[in-house]
Amino acid sequence: MRVSAFAFCALFASQSYAQLADLDPDWKELAVPPPATYRVDRLIPIEMPRYVTMKIGLDPDSLTISNDGIVRYVVVATSDSGSRTAMFEGIWCRTGEVKIYARSGSDGKWSAVEDAQWLPLNGSQRSMHALALARQGVCNGRSAAAASPQSIIRKLNQPAHAGVQK
Repeated sequence: MRVSAFAFCALFASQSYAQLADLDPDWKELAVPPPATYRVDRLIPIEMPRYVTMKIGLDPDSLTISNDGIVRYVVVATSDSGSRTAMFEGIWCRTGEVKIYARSGSDGKWSAVEDAQWLPLNGSQRSMHALALARQGVCNGRSAAAASPQSIIRKLNQPAHAGVQK
């Protein structure tokens, strides 16, 4: 029996999607801890495209990998004028999504994001830094890149990240 290339690809894609979707149909996000107190003196710079004028850094002390597979962290964006915004976020590598749990302005006080939702990493300008983090060391395909936060931090501290455009 001869199968067309299109039919084969359609069959393969549908089976692959079913396998991904069925990995754990009962998955639920665990309770989210409160945002960590962050420090700006130890931020790991995140490589961003040249047109991004803000400096983005991750606080290594805030990085965690929870049992539900979510990598959570605090990232700080600093403008040319020196104003800062921090975000407590989570990346779910399995689905390629990010969630912002809380934001903090220059005053350092956290404000919870009402009805926080999982959004595609590549879905908007707001999540560009999360996509950069995923590519630079947080994710390895559809799983967290490492078994420990220290392994992710080592990857993020490498001088050049594969696949990052300068």
